[in-house]
Amino acid sequence: MTILNVYNNNPLIDGRQSDRAMLVRKGMQLLLHEMRHAVLPELPLASGRRADLISLSEKGEVWIVEIKSSIEDFRVDRKWPDYRQHCDRLFFATHKDVPLDIFPEDCGLFLSDGYGAHMVREAPEHRLPPSTRKSVTLNFSRAAAQRLLMAEWATGKPFPME
Repeated sequence: MTILNVYNNNPLIDGRQSDRAMLVRKGMQLLLHEMRHAVLPELPLASGRRADLISLSEKGEVWIVEIKSSIEDFRVDRKWPDYRQHCDRLFFATHKDVPLDIFPEDCGLFLSDGYGAHMVREAPEHRLPPSTRKSVTLNFSRAAAQRLLMAEWATGKPFPME
């Protein structure tokens, strides 16, 4: 007899995103990793918003990537301008079935397919104040460390050190 567990005990699965959004996210994570960015999904921000993806470059530049999986997803979500106060560059990421001309010109844009992504448009830079950069970076690092600990506890196996 199969036992169905309705509870998600994997701390790395959030469960709120569509399959299409998760493919866009995966492609973006692969590209950002190739670009040598440290990447976290679904990071709560000081404003109460939650960044779909946030990354730190080797130089400490903070990028936020807002994932949009449909025209409707973009039209109903008007909170994205608030993300500018938490990053140096703001991007949208989507897939081939969403028209690219719906996205604002003053944000960067990525096209992703789950196997990778490419930059369609660079995001303009708006440098964070030093105190905000410190706060965002500290939030990022604490969340990453906590998630690593939770993942290690969930698997029962320590993660190898690099």
